[in-house]
Amino acid sequence: MKQILFINSLYSPNIIGGAEIIMQEQAEHFNKMGYPVAVLTTGKKGSGLSTDVVNGIKVYRAGIKNIYWFYTPNKSNKYVRMLWHLKNIYNKGMRTYVKEVIDIEKPDIVFCHNLNGFSISVWDEIKAAGLPIVQVLHDLYLMCPRSAMFKKGHACDKQCYICHWMRRNHREKSQGVDAVVGVSAFVLNRLKQAGYFENVPSYVIHNAKNIPEPSKRLVWDEQESLRIGYIGTLSRIKGVEWLITQFKRLDNINATLTIAGRGESVEYETYLKELASKDKRIIFSGYVKPIEHYTGIHLSVVPSIWPDTFPSVAFESCAYHVPVITTRMGGLPEIIKESVNGWLCDVNNPDSLGKAILRIYNSPELLHSVSNRARESVNEMLDMERMFLRYKEVIFDLFPE
Repeated sequence: MKQILFINSLYSPNIIGGAEIIMQEQAEHFNKMGYPVAVLTTGKKGSGLSTDVVNGIKVYRAGIKNIYWFYTPNKSNKYVRMLWHLKNIYNKGMRTYVKEVIDIEKPDIVFCHNLNGFSISVWDEIKAAGLPIVQVLHDLYLMCPRSAMFKKGHACDKQCYICHWMRRNHREKSQGVDAVVGVSAFVLNRLKQAGYFENVPSYVIHNAKNIPEPSKRLVWDEQESLRIGYIGTLSRIKGVEWLITQFKRLDNINATLTIAGRGESVEYETYLKELASKDKRIIFSGYVKPIEHYTGIHLSVVPSIWPDTFPSVAFESCAYHVPVITTRMGGLPEIIKESVNGWLCDVNNPDSLGKAILRIYNSPELLHSVSNRARESVNEMLDMERMFLRYKEVIFDLFPE
């Protein structure tokens, strides 16, 4: 069995997004299958290299060699953040941790996930050790320091001057990676079209989660309120403000909107609550477990206004037989198919969201039929064994024995 080193910006219990969860599941699965596994992740500034064990996995935590550790809740001002990103273009200090862990663990292969905090300096250290690199793309970090390609309320069609300058070496160095995996066709194609990973063996492996068939599901009786829901971070790029504004305009329908999740900041969450305050149909439920949220609604909305690479909330909703209204941004159309498991609207046509809600409200039979086939439509994304087998194929392709 090949020994695997996983590298990611964060690792349990320090979790911000889905990448940390997916990578942890991969590490634990390969460990259970008999592969020796170790993880390298970032830690608090000044803490050096420490180790602990999480669910049987040895985890190395590298004290970040930058102005601050991005996992801390206190948000620095924009000038400090700019200095942080300048250091993060190529952080030589973080490269030394990679060498130290490779010398200890002696892996056969390295899976790099999110490199924010480490920088692409890790690629050079891995190549210096003569080891193959599999780069897994969860976002657009290699093209944009903020990872989102989103500015002034709009998705970027191409790199701006600053991103182009700050990522001027990333394209060239990406050619030295041995394999690249996109968690969606969108994210892989976006980087390929920009000249990254030109002749590198490429794979699309959709993320997956094991979500059991729900023991109960809510079926809309049109004599009752249509229960609409949003779950996730309350942030600008997620389109929550757009959803609230559109829903408020539909003041003549018998419906409620439940918004689950916490704000990207206290200030923004307060702003959204003030925006919704005069409409008593809008409820902020805070953090709730997904199963509690989905089994209490008839319709989900995922109103992303940025190119979200592969948001799991879209297929999670379908797994609970709850159809989804979403946008054509990023990897969302790879999950949601028009009138199969949901409906697609256009961020450039703001009223398209309200019209989609109204269409469903006026067509209960359409909602019922789409709900009935929603789970089946995302079977691939509910099969974690399928996902793991695809990653094993990547290893086999690199080591054809």
